[in-house]
Amino acid sequence: MSETTGGETHDEPHPGGIGTRLNWLRAAVLGANDGIVSTAGIVVGVAGATDSRGALLTAGLAGLLAGSMSMAAGEYVSVSTQRDSEKAALAVEKRELREQPEAELDELTRMLADRGLSEEVAREAAVQLTERDALRAHARVELGIDPDELTNPWQAAGASFLAFTGGALLPLLAIVLPPASARLYVTVFFVLVALTLTGWWSARLGAAAAGPAMTRNVCGGALAMAVTYAAGSALGAAGV
Repeated sequence: MSETTGGETHDEPHPGGIGTRLNWLRAAVLGANDGIVSTAGIVVGVAGATDSRGALLTAGLAGLLAGSMSMAAGEYVSVSTQRDSEKAALAVEKRELREQPEAELDELTRMLADRGLSEEVAREAAVQLTERDALRAHARVELGIDPDELTNPWQAAGASFLAFTGGALLPLLAIVLPPASARLYVTVFFVLVALTLTGWWSARLGAAAAGPAMTRNVCGGALAMAVTYAAGSALGAAGV
């Protein structure tokens, strides 16, 4: 019986489960999307002011590095805070199990019963889970945490850095590799194609309709490039 109960409580909150893997994939897609849009906005804006390949490469690389480092730092801080919260919650749970084990057993029984088990089965399962590993049982059922797989801030930072960099490379290469007469058209084309794909993939991961997601993504990216290109052209015409 405890095997079944352990399986139930293991599903959604377990950081190694499908839900968490989907969250990581979604974060990677969104990071790549940010890299595409922000870097495309920068290089297209600079292209509106100058056709110098050196200036475009410099601006694109600066935007890529600044954006990827910013994403990595932000993700590191965010996930570090989450990890600290998880460790603090586990410490509280460990103290409560030591100081009031019967109350904690009753609490675990209630939570299992709330998941659809009868009182008798819930009690039996709670006893067996507690005997096996009380902290792990409470962490998973009550807190949604696996004590052995706490969130890793370095992993999150690295993933964000790579996702943003991968996305940013596309508009950067698209703007510097083609000849001057075609680079703007090539960049816009590949950026819109990439945004279509990231919009579709993010919708798929979220089990949502792909059409609206792709439309929002493409329109947002197109607007960003149009605004920065207009600003760059105006500055270029003014001799700035």
